[in-house]
Amino acid sequence: MTDTTNAKIQALVDANPVLLFMKGTPLFPQCGFSNRAVSILNHLGVAFESVDVLQDQDVRQGIKAFSDWPTIPQLYVKGEFVGGSDIMMEMYESGELAELLSEKGVDVA
Repeated sequence: MTDTTNAKIQALVDANPVLLFMKGTPLFPQCGFSNRAVSILNHLGVAFESVDVLQDQDVRQGIKAFSDWPTIPQLYVKGEFVGGSDIMMEMYESGELAELLSEKGVDVA
């Protein structure tokens, strides 16, 4: 990953309290895992920003190195990497995701 790509990803993570790197957009997810991640955040009533990795190959590959996580989507809350859709689902079902968001000062429904 180039320094430019790393800086771009870091700036996005720093600028957005809840950020989802995903394939597609929240209105038109381009894979089932991204769709599930969006559904979880929407069900929690969380305001979030997203980055469509399909629009930028440098970000698509760079985010994997940035987080040391091999798959997309990836969720960041207040600069902290949370995980992908499977981890999000586990945390959602156990109540941990809503708890984490609340602890970080993010409004949940």
